[in-house]
Amino acid sequence: MAANRVGRRLGRGSPARSPGSPRAEPARSPGIQKRQARVTVKYDRRELQRRLDTEKWIDGRLEELYRGREAEMPDEVNIDELLELDADEARATQLQGILKTCHNNTQAFVQDLLLRLRGLQKQQVLRRPSPELQERA
Repeated sequence: MAANRVGRRLGRGSPARSPGSPRAEPARSPGIQKRQARVTVKYDRRELQRRLDTEKWIDGRLEELYRGREAEMPDEVNIDELLELDADEARATQLQGILKTCHNNTQAFVQDLLLRLRGLQKQQVLRRPSPELQERA
């Protein structure tokens, strides 16, 4: 059971310890600090869910548009690249370029996607600075 595993990990299920004895602290090296029990990171879950929903919607619509011609389907429609463009006209042009191999009418797909993109924000990518840049600073 998971509860038993957690109990043993925390030292509660140890056979050497009697119920009334004080809890023994594990030996630590002087340089290691105690790790916090919980680590929390703030994510904008609503934004992440909207992006996921949009990506699923894109995949579903592309499958409909390219039914029977899956080999011609684009590998990816990059939402962030579209969000970097300033105007809907530029986004529509980019999408038409991506969908040029589609023989079905893509106009409704493009318009629907443009509407969905209006509420999304460009995803920020957290990157570690390279060691070379740190040495220069």
